[in-house]
Amino acid sequence: MIEKLCFAVLALIHIVPASMLFRPQAIGRLYRIDASGPLLSLLQHRAALLAIVVLACIWAMIDPASRRLAVAVIATSMLSFLAIYWHAGSPPALKTIALADLAGLPFLAIAGWIAFAR
Repeated sequence: MIEKLCFAVLALIHIVPASMLFRPQAIGRLYRIDASGPLLSLLQHRAALLAIVVLACIWAMIDPASRRLAVAVIATSMLSFLAIYWHAGSPPALKTIALADLAGLPFLAIAGWIAFAR
C-alpha cells in the first residue's frame, strides 16, 4: 500500500507539467517564457516525456512487476532535471519545478527501496 501511495504522489507531481501537452497556451505561464517561439515545441515535447513518467507511475500502481522500471524512469527524469537545474545556476524561473522534484525525492526513495528490496 505504501508503494502505491508513493507512486500516486509521484504521478501527481508530474501531472501538471505533463498536461501541458494538451494545453500549450499554459506553457508560457508555467515556465515563464514567451510561448510564441520554437521553445514552445521543445517544451511540448518535454510534456510528452513527462506524460510517460505519469503513465509509468500509474502502471507501477497497478502492476508490481513494473515498479523497478518505473523507479528507473522516474529517477532519471527527476534527478537529471535537478542536476541540469543546479548546473545552470538554479534559474529562478525553474525554482518551482525544482522544489516539486525535491519534494518528490523521499517518495521516490521509499518506492525504490521497496521495489528493489524484493
